[in-house]
Amino acid sequence: MDRILLVDDDSEVLYVNGEFLRGKGYQVKTAQSAQEAIGMLPEFMPHCIVLDVMMPGMDGFEAMKQIRMITQVPVLFLTGRTDEADRIQGLVTGAVDYIVKPCSLEELSLRIQVHITRYRGVTGQTGILEFPPLRIELLNHRVFCSGEEILLSNKEYELLICLARNNRKVMTFEEIGKELLGGYIDADRRNIMMNASRLRKKMEGFVGLENMIETVWGKGYCFKG
Repeated sequence: MDRILLVDDDSEVLYVNGEFLRGKGYQVKTAQSAQEAIGMLPEFMPHCIVLDVMMPGMDGFEAMKQIRMITQVPVLFLTGRTDEADRIQGLVTGAVDYIVKPCSLEELSLRIQVHITRYRGVTGQTGILEFPPLRIELLNHRVFCSGEEILLSNKEYELLICLARNNRKVMTFEEIGKELLGGYIDADRRNIMMNASRLRKKMEGFVGLENMIETVWGKGYCFKG
C-alpha cells in the first residue's frame, strides 16, 4: 500500500483529501505544519508528499529544503498561490508538480500515482530500487533502511531483489527457484523458506520494514513495497 503524507494548515482540506485518498487505497497521514511533517518522515517514510505553501512558521518552500535532506520521494505542491513566480520557485526547490487549489480529487489522485510510478521507474534505471524507507543499491549490492545499512548474506540479498523486482506479485516457490537457481525441485523449497525466514527476521528489526515481505501460505511470498 502506497503511503501519502498530506501537509496543510487547513484541517478541512486534510480531512477531505485524506478520506478521498484512503478510499483510493492509499495509507494516509496528515500534518498541519511543516515542522510536524518533517518530524514524521523518518518513521512513516511516505511514497509521496502533498505539501501546501502558505503555512504558519516554516512555509512549504523552506520545508522542501529539509525534506530533500531526508528523502527524494515525489513532492507535489497543492496551494492557493497562483503566481507564476511561486510556481517556478516550487519546481526549482525540487517539487515534481505544482497544483493550484481548488483541484479535482480525481486529478490529484491520478497525479500522485503517476509520479510514484515514474519515480520508481527512474530509480530502477539508475541502479536503485527504492520503497521508502527501504533503499536497494544494485550496483554495489547494499541495502539500507532510512540510511542505516542492513547486512544481508548473498542468498538473502538475491531473494530480496527477486521479490522487490516483482513488487506486489505473489512469487511462488517454483518461480523463486527458477529465478535464483535456474531451476526448481521440491527440495529447494526448504532452502528458500530458510533464507526467507532469515531475511524477514533481519528486516523486522527496522522500523517500517516489519511487514514488507508477506508469506502466502502454501504458495510463496509477496513483497509489499
